[in-house]
Formats: sequence, structure tokens, C-alpha cells
Amino acid sequence: MLQKVATTGVDLDDVYSQTLQRIREQGGDRSRLGMEALMWVSHAEQPLRIDELCHALAVGIEATDLDHKNIQPQDKVLGSCLGLAIVGTETSTVRLTHYTLQEYLSRPGILPGAHKTLGQTCLAYLNCDPVKGLPANNLLNLRDMPFLEYSSLHWGDHAKRELSDHGKSLALELLDRYDNHISSALLFNRICHHHFHRLTHHLFTGLHCASYFGIDEVVAALIETNNCDINQRDGYGFTPLIWAARQGNEGVVKLLLTHDDADPDKADNDNRTPLWWASWSGHEAVVRLLLSCDGANPHKPDNSGERPVWWAFWKGRRRVVRGQLSGDKVNLDRPDDYGQTPFGCASESGREGVLRLLLACGDVNPDKPDSYGRTPLWWASWNGHEGVVRLLLAHDVNVNPNTSNKDGQTPLCCACEGGHEGAVRLLLTRGDVNPNKADNDCRTPLGTASRNGREGVVRLLLARDDVNPDIPDIRGKTPLGIASMYGYMEIVALLRPRTTVPPIF
Repeated sequence: MLQKVATTGVDLDDVYSQTLQRIREQGGDRSRLGMEALMWVSHAEQPLRIDELCHALAVGIEATDLDHKNIQPQDKVLGSCLGLAIVGTETSTVRLTHYTLQEYLSRPGILPGAHKTLGQTCLAYLNCDPVKGLPANNLLNLRDMPFLEYSSLHWGDHAKRELSDHGKSLALELLDRYDNHISSALLFNRICHHHFHRLTHHLFTGLHCASYFGIDEVVAALIETNNCDINQRDGYGFTPLIWAARQGNEGVVKLLLTHDDADPDKADNDNRTPLWWASWSGHEAVVRLLLSCDGANPHKPDNSGERPVWWAFWKGRRRVVRGQLSGDKVNLDRPDDYGQTPFGCASESGREGVLRLLLACGDVNPDKPDSYGRTPLWWASWNGHEGVVRLLLAHDVNVNPNTSNKDGQTPLCCACEGGHEGAVRLLLTRGDVNPNKADNDCRTPLGTASRNGREGVVRLLLARDDVNPDIPDIRGKTPLGIASMYGYMEIVALLRPRTTVPPIF
């Protein structure tokens, strides 16, 4: 039908508007079913199965019990939508008949108060007596309650977008003894990546939940209660502040930090602080808030030696980096447990934009090696980050292209081993690059390229007159001998005219 409408030039908005009017004019229960079904399908956080939808439509917002007589047959529910919603044959999920209908129903004013209604429905369901009576430690036999999982995982998503006074009351009712509620187990299991078998949800409180979703009004109300421990750690070791920082919920972070007892540096089971998680997730505003606190340490390492400030540079979070550069708490040249500076992290991961920001500060050493002797140029060459190599080589006064790591490998040797021709070409343009500097096994860049079959790199190296093809490695094998041994005949053909000694196999 929609394809026919599209080809005849009829305005789809008019078609949808007229169909919605027909749904409203059905009268009785069919009118309510049709409009609410479309509301759910168009505004749900994930596709709903038909049984989930039927159970959701049966929930009364003011009810304290579940009346199974209210669950309508799927044919009636779909029929009430007058063809605008269908069930997929393979997935059994309900979807709209066309993507343009999703766009239409999402417009303001078409289905007003959708998220408010969906959030209240989820909360009313979770607060009804049959659900509250379920044991929180039994997640196996929930087939008779298909709407339980969705309402547990997504009530907060709807409430964050649109929260009424009644919705707030329902949320506080649920969160009052949330750690004993089955929805707490379901949500904690999901957000902790299904590691439920080794974690416990019993410490995951209502404040943890509201902080995770980022519902400011509910968090503020929970903080005011006397029995609310603002620094309590859940089974994952997360405090409410960590959840808020990890999710980027700026408003909740502000609320929690205003509390006198809030500890902005309290870490989880892996010793990762709120600032660590905010930096890892790339939440600039939260990073700024935490750096403004007296107690947040940007250099506090986790159990793996990784520090909060490092993640922003590793992942190339330029906005987060700008936030850290604007303060005076971050030492940009301070190494981690492996001797790597933030500049080295950004070089290793190829974050050219971040490196430009750091170089503009003038407070960093672009050639500082880590504990294994690997400089930023070494890392960029090893990974073939051509733009970073170009940027670093432009600072010829401060960057030594011949610095070796503990294995004696220079940046040129690393680029040759990986076959990164762009990086090799850039390195060879530097007049002070030593193309014959060997590693601890006496293997030159040419020997390394020959061993790994890097024909293009061999061509680049041989284009320089000062490359010596006769330098043997620690076993006495020249690049020609190595290439011959491995059967790289194209490289053999390139080396033979330049070689003055016979190959040793």
C-alpha cells in the first residue's frame, strides 16, 4: 500500500494522519489498543516481541496487581493498528510498516507524553505485588512475565526523558528497597556484561540505579533520605558517582559532588576512579567537573597501571584532552607504570589531533622513551601511523629518529618490519636517519624488510645510496641470503645487483 502511495505522489503525512484518525474513531478498547501499541512500537528502546507488547498494553498505571484478563490476543492488538504495525516472521518482533512512519510518529505532538506513559507503565508493572514478590536470585523461569525484562532495563531511559510527578513517586517506591527487587538483578546483570555468575546485585541500590540512568530529580530525592550511603560500592565496586561518570550523566555528577560526604576518588574493584571512567568514556563535561574537585587524582593508577588521564589521549578524545589541558592538575609529561607519557599513548594509537594539542602546550617532551626505550616516534612507526610520523619528524630539533628500544630496534627498523611504506618513506627523508643501524641481533632495516618479504620497503631502502646491503646479521646472513632462504625471489632480484658478497644460507 505504501509503495503504491509513494508512486502516485500522495503525501504520506496525510495518509498517516488520516489512518491515526481512523484508529481513534474505532471506539472502545480498540482505539486505546491501537494508539498505545503504536506508541510502544515507535518509542520503545528496543524492538518488542509481540508477547511483550501484549503484556505491556495490559498494565494499568494505578493497578497494584496484574489482571491477565486484560491481556489481549495479538490479532486484536495488530488489528487495532489498521495495518500500521506488523510482526516479523523470523524474529516475532513488532515493527512499523515503513521507516517513514517511524519518523512521523517520533515528531513532537503526534504522540504527546509517550516516554512519560511508557516509563510510568514500566514502573507500575515493577511495583505490582506479583512482581515484587518474585525472588531476586531466580532469573530462570520468567516466561510467564515477558514484560519484566524490558521494564527492568528501560524504565529509567523513559523516565530520564520525561518524568511526571506520578512517575517520580513510582520510581521512589521501586528504589526504596531496590537491592531486593528482581529488576535490580536483571539490570545489574545486563550492565555488568552478564558476569552475574561472579558478581552480586544485592549491593546495587536505588541510588546506584538512578545514577546509572541519570535521573536528576530521583537522585536528589534519594540523597535527601537519611539511610542513603552516597559512597556505597556495589558488587562491581562501583559507587553511584562512578556510574554517573561512566554514563556521562553530568547533572547527577553535580548533585553527588555537592554532598559533603561524597568521595570523588573512591575506586571500584579494579581501582578505577570516577575520573578514570569519565576519561575512558570520553565525557568532557564530567571530566571537567571531577578535575575541579580537590579529591580527584588524574594520575591515580588502576590495577593495570593505567591512569585516568591516559585514556583520553589513547582514545583521541580531543574535547576531554582540552578539558585536562585547561587545568593545572595534570602533569602532561608524567609517565605511567610502564614509563609511557600521555604523548606516547597518543602516538601509539595514532591520535594526530591530540598530539597537535599537546605540542601546542609546549610542556611535553615529544621524544621521551618509555621503560622499554620506545619513543613516540618508535610507536608511530611500529603501527604505521603515517600522519603522526610526519608530525613528529617536523620537530627535528626535539625528535631523534635513531633512538632504539631495548631490543635495539629503531623507528625505521620497526616500520620496515611492518611493511609500512609511508612511514619508511618519511623516515628516509630525514638526512640524519641511519638506514644501516642494526638491532641487537645485528639485523639492519634492510635485513628486517628482506626477512619479512617487504618488497616495497626494500625498493625504498635501496633507493638511498648509503644503504649497505652486505651487513650480516648475528648468524652471518646478509639480506640477500635471508631473502634467498625464504624464497622471496623478487627481493633477491633487487638485492643481487647491489651485493658484493655471496649469500650465506
